[in-house]
Amino acid sequence: MEHLPDLPRVVQLPDGRHIYADPAPTPAPYAGPQVVHQHIHQAAPDKTVQRIALGSGVGAGAVAAGVYFGPLLVGALTAIAANLAFLALLALVLGWGVHTVVKSVGSPEGTQAVKNVRKGSRRRRG
Repeated sequence: MEHLPDLPRVVQLPDGRHIYADPAPTPAPYAGPQVVHQHIHQAAPDKTVQRIALGSGVGAGAVAAGVYFGPLLVGALTAIAANLAFLALLALVLGWGVHTVVKSVGSPEGTQAVKNVRKGSRRRRG
């Protein structure tokens, strides 16, 4: 049986649970001198904005959100402005169309009614 590897043995903990104990001895920590390698690099020139933002307390998530959502916000505002411009043009064309139709189908009685309303509004003002 000397040729078999050491198998983990079962150990009972003080709280009653059973665990496997590792038969391999833990190696002793290295007691020699410790060498620390420190590499100092300069950031690339195009990282200036990110370094300033992160250095001022803004998190990396906020920087990433600004990079991602900034163009989306510009696109959404442009789409809204285009929609409003189209609706304004549509309202102008429809108003001109209604004005032209009403003016062309007007009768003499309608013209006289408009004159009477204008006269009445002038009397009330003055």
